[in-house]
Amino acid sequence: MADTFQFDLVSPESRLASGQAKAVRLPGADGDMTAMPDHAPTVTTLRPGTIVVEMEDGGEQEFVVLGGFAQITAESATVLADEAMRKTDVSSELLQQRIKEAQEAQAAKEGPDADVAAKLVADLEHLLQDMV
Repeated sequence: MADTFQFDLVSPESRLASGQAKAVRLPGADGDMTAMPDHAPTVTTLRPGTIVVEMEDGGEQEFVVLGGFAQITAESATVLADEAMRKTDVSSELLQQRIKEAQEAQAAKEGPDADVAAKLVADLEHLLQDMV
């Protein structure tokens, strides 16, 4: 069994991370998950949350994603994020703005679409609480 695997985090704006990792904790849409070397092949959508990457050298890197998906294989984990940034670059003002936008979108929806919008608002509010 390999001790590390390739990790890549890409957003539409840039490649935020690329390197060897021991483990990657992801905010999956159906719950948090940890990808490690020799993981079963998986594709999951992501909810707003924090990605924690345990690097080969033992250090950790943290990133905030606001959606997207992850593809995990035995040799790699690739995250294609709708929007992502280093956790240190995220401000409460940015998250409050995203919450406001999501609440406005929620107010304009009905039925199942309103439920999806409500979950987005809740996920963003939880992320804001974790940042404080």
